[in-house]
Amino acid sequence: METTSRAESETAPADDGRKVDGYLLAAFPWYGLDEAYTGPRWLMRVGAAADGTVEHGATGHGEEPTIRVETAKETHRFAVVVTVASRPVRPSTDDTGFLEATSVSTAAWLAGAGLLAHTWPSQMDRSLRQDWLDQQTMIAWELADELDGEGWSELILPVDGAPTAFRYRESEYGWVLAGSADGDPEGVHIGAYGRGMSAYGLAFSIVKDLAAYEG
Repeated sequence: METTSRAESETAPADDGRKVDGYLLAAFPWYGLDEAYTGPRWLMRVGAAADGTVEHGATGHGEEPTIRVETAKETHRFAVVVTVASRPVRPSTDDTGFLEATSVSTAAWLAGAGLLAHTWPSQMDRSLRQDWLDQQTMIAWELADELDGEGWSELILPVDGAPTAFRYRESEYGWVLAGSADGDPEGVHIGAYGRGMSAYGLAFSIVKDLAAYEG
């Protein structure tokens, strides 16, 4: 799995006016829910390499998630779609080594980390959140490396109208899935996570107009 820094893996809503600049710089298509979904859409941060190359990003659907303790997680319904560029093994930007090829596991890791970033057990003291997050993030990393393990099941969902196999898992915090857009010439990987919105009825498609996500 490609090594990704915490800053790169954040998928919190953008705080820069949701400008689409980073998304427009990507050399690959972005994915979101298809036109059957008619609710709110919003942009999140892109993840870029040290040289500025956009590697991944996410589009949000539904209510923007929060980790505020006073807000019950069940009241927030959202689904976030993560798009990851397909990359081969390549030299790191600082020429100190090589980065592993991106894969479905990369998408699963980013989706799992994204869900955790918006999760906080209400009974937990605020001072313990970082320790909890570090522990859960490591578990998410290990699960992403074992997509054929017992913690995952198969879920078939449409991608640009074509039935596509995803690896899927649920937890008390929400759900995560990951797969590849096999029919896309750019060869991207797709991850998704959500809460309050069932994954079973979702369908993904290329985002044709990012303006729909600018709010």
